[in-house]
Amino acid sequence: MAYMKRRKHDAHFKAKVALDAIKNEITIAELSNKHSIGPTQIKGWKSELLDNAASLFLKNGKESFQDNSEQIAILERKIGQLIVENDFLKKSSLKFHGKTD
Repeated sequence: MAYMKRRKHDAHFKAKVALDAIKNEITIAELSNKHSIGPTQIKGWKSELLDNAASLFLKNGKESFQDNSEQIAILERKIGQLIVENDFLKKSSLKFHGKTD
């Protein structure tokens, strides 16, 4: 049994094949035969293109930042909490070991 060596395709090729799959001018099976790629791989590229197409229209990541503002606020609160806890533990440690400021 002969094993095929894994091939690597560049982004331009993947985009071209995915766009051809989206156009539906020829079937996935025909695309698969034309480019010697498995149909599952083509479907994956097509799905990835459709899922990430909106990111092409973001301007400097502004929409992405707005979506993450709630998560950023949560993380900032957590950082503040950790700073307070760290300071408390430092002071407690100094008192425990008999050292004073």
